[in-house]
Amino acid sequence: MFKETLVSIAERTGFSVSTVSRVLSGQAAKYRISDKTVALIRKEAERCNFTPSLLAKGLRTSRTNTLGLLVPSIDNPYFAHVASIIVEKARTHGYTVILIDTSEDERNEQEGVRSLVSRKVDGILIAPAGGDPSFLESVAQQTPVVCIDRYFARTTLPYVVTDNFQGGREGTQYLIDHGHERILCIQGVRHSMPSTERVAGYRQALAENGIKQWAQVVGDGFSIRNGYEQTLRALHVRRRPTAIFALSNTILLGSLKAIRELRLRIPEDISLLSFDNYEYLDYLDPAITRISQPSAEIGTQAMEILLRRMNGDTSERDQLRLAPSLVACRSVKRLEH
Repeated sequence: MFKETLVSIAERTGFSVSTVSRVLSGQAAKYRISDKTVALIRKEAERCNFTPSLLAKGLRTSRTNTLGLLVPSIDNPYFAHVASIIVEKARTHGYTVILIDTSEDERNEQEGVRSLVSRKVDGILIAPAGGDPSFLESVAQQTPVVCIDRYFARTTLPYVVTDNFQGGREGTQYLIDHGHERILCIQGVRHSMPSTERVAGYRQALAENGIKQWAQVVGDGFSIRNGYEQTLRALHVRRRPTAIFALSNTILLGSLKAIRELRLRIPEDISLLSFDNYEYLDYLDPAITRISQPSAEIGTQAMEILLRRMNGDTSERDQLRLAPSLVACRSVKRLEH
C-alpha cells in the first residue's frame, strides 16, 4: 500500500521538500512562506490524509510531543479523574498522552516504562506500583519522571501527592468526635504509600484519644470486592464496629453493597466515612462523609513540574504534599455515651 511522504506531496504540489516540511510542522511564519503556499500544501496533505512521522520528527528535534502516563487502575474513578486532568493540560501544551494501566503490578510497570522510553516520549508521569525507586531514578537520567499520588520515602524523584497521613488522622478524629471507638479501617494495597500512611493516621488518632486497643485494620486492595468482603465479615460478629473508615471510594462501594444486603441502615445502624471525593457521593442516600483529595490540583501541579523539567529546569526539589479536606455529610451518626 502506497504511503504518503513529504516527497510525494512535494512532487504533486511543485514545492520543495523543505518547504512542505516547514508548512506541515507549523514553521511557515518563521520562514516567511506565503499564505497561498501554506493553503495549497495543507489542502493537499488533508486530501491524501497525510500524517507526519512522530519518530522522524523526534530524530530532527529531539522531541516527539508525547508523554507517558502510568496508573495502577484506570477503572478507579480517582485515577480516571487525575488522568483526565493530565490529558487536558497536556493537550493545551501540544502534547499527546500515552496511557498505560499497570494493574498494580511492578513488572507491568517496568515493561510499560521501557516501552515509553523506546518510543522517545518527552516525559513520564507515574503512580508507582512498587516500593523501590532505583528503576525510575535510572530512567529519569534520560527522560524526566514525575510521581503522582504515590512517592518513595528516600528519592530525588519529584512527586505530587495528598498528605494521606493527615487525611487518615482527620477522618478518624471526626468519627471519634462523634462518639465512635470501634472503628473498622478497611485498607487498600498494604505496601502502597497512600494506604500505609492513611492507616498510620488512623492509628495515630486512636492513640491520641487513648483508644488504640480498638484499632482494627483489615483488607488488602483498592477494590470493590475488598470492601464488600471485609464489611460482610465485620458485620457478622456479635460485637461489630459502629463505624467503618473505607480508605478509597472503591472500597466504599463494596461496603455499601454489603451493608444493603444485610439490610442495615446508614447511619442508624452503622456509620460510614470514605477517602476520596466524587460528586456521586452526594447523590447516595445518605450522602457520604469523606476525606477529599485535591485530585485536580495533583494533576495540574504534576504537569507543571514535568513541563519545567522537560525544559531543563531542575532548580526546584518539586516534592509536594497537598492537604486533603473533610466533606461532612449525613453518613456518620453521633453516638451518645
